[in-house]
Amino acid sequence: MTNQEKLDEARHAYHELMTGTATVSITKNNRQVQFNQTSKRDLKDYISQLEYEIGGVNLSRRRGPMGVFL
Repeated sequence: MTNQEKLDEARHAYHELMTGTATVSITKNNRQVQFNQTSKRDLKDYISQLEYEIGGVNLSRRRGPMGVFL
């Protein structure tokens, strides 16, 4: 499984958690890992890690708008 496929799977799982699914399961390090509402931060961290590894944008840690200096 490529990092992009892992990222897609993790994002889908996070979406399911956010829209009411009680427990989701993904493949991480060649094993099934389950996440629930109380561990969704761990899943979000995993998504951030994959985004970093493939050079994607990590929207959860983006900076706010830059100020204008005159």
